[in-house]
Amino acid sequence: MGPLRKNIISFKGSNYLRQRLVLSVLSGKAINISEIRAQSDEPGLQEYEVNLLRLLDKLTNGTTLEINETGTEFDFMPGALIGGTLEHECCKQRGIGYYLEVVLSLAPFCKKALSITLRGVTNNEMDPSVDLFKAAALPILGKFLVISSDLTLVINKRGMEPEGGGEVVLNCPAVRQLRPVQVKDSGKIKRIRGVVFALRVSPSIANRIVEAAKGELLHFLPDVFISVDHRKGKQSGKSPGYGGCIYGESTTGVVLTGETASRPPPSPPLAPDDMGRQLAWTLLEEVSRGGCVDSSFQSLACLYMSLTQKDVSQFVSGPLSPYTISFLRHLRTFFGVTFKLEPYQEENEENLRTGVNKVLLTCLGVGYNKLV
Repeated sequence: MGPLRKNIISFKGSNYLRQRLVLSVLSGKAINISEIRAQSDEPGLQEYEVNLLRLLDKLTNGTTLEINETGTEFDFMPGALIGGTLEHECCKQRGIGYYLEVVLSLAPFCKKALSITLRGVTNNEMDPSVDLFKAAALPILGKFLVISSDLTLVINKRGMEPEGGGEVVLNCPAVRQLRPVQVKDSGKIKRIRGVVFALRVSPSIANRIVEAAKGELLHFLPDVFISVDHRKGKQSGKSPGYGGCIYGESTTGVVLTGETASRPPPSPPLAPDDMGRQLAWTLLEEVSRGGCVDSSFQSLACLYMSLTQKDVSQFVSGPLSPYTISFLRHLRTFFGVTFKLEPYQEENEENLRTGVNKVLLTCLGVGYNKLV
């Protein structure tokens, strides 16, 4: 470790751990993270973070990791991304979405086509649900792939907190390079689709959520269809719960989403009618922000833009989230990529009422070539 120390990028604290690990693997640069929750009552890496490091170990070959005794500091030296057919049991403290974000960031750059089965909590309040990834994240990656038909996410089982029991399978083709994109026209929302589920509780709860959500959304748009997902037996996971994910599709293929999920006991349950209205409002809030990318996946779009062929990519988004702003800083640290950010205004006058704070992201791809 001695002579390599000067080449290691050092960080402090547990914030943005996933961003740092993903960019470390893609850039091949070793990182050191210290003072992880040093002042906390429970210092060091949490169980779900250790679980994430195990997942990265499965995705790569030759990764080395050294953690100190208290877990408050570790050195991470990334290996080569391999891919292939994998299975991983996710920690139930976080949703599968926590891990899916990392997998989707790395999947296109694996040596072999990736087929990974993830098991755990599919829907919770904290992380983007697997439905959200299926509806909004896969289309974003699809824009950068030459052939996107092999890119699929299948939800075999659902699982709520605290026991989980969900299972999803992500398939991503191996590509040599990502193509640059120009995505500026957000279009107008033409239809709303979605799914509401009720697991190990009365099926009527799902119907009440749908009715309440449609009651709000029909003021906005006539074409609203929300299906009900009644799962039984093992497919419904190990814990009771209910929730939903809805998405608006625009005339130009842009997908914006909203979702909600019940909390695990001992939290008081939210009435299905209230949850339905809340579900509709989260989507309408996302639509009001505007842009061509859902705010949950702005960082994914930025990552793919920066790793395309050496050409200019442009993407219009709504106001940038703090998570995305941090990600742009990390991209500059690891790849030397800087984005040009400028306010964006639609040419169409009717669109000026929504998304007044749109941002046009412009960057030059680094021409990232994976090791083949």
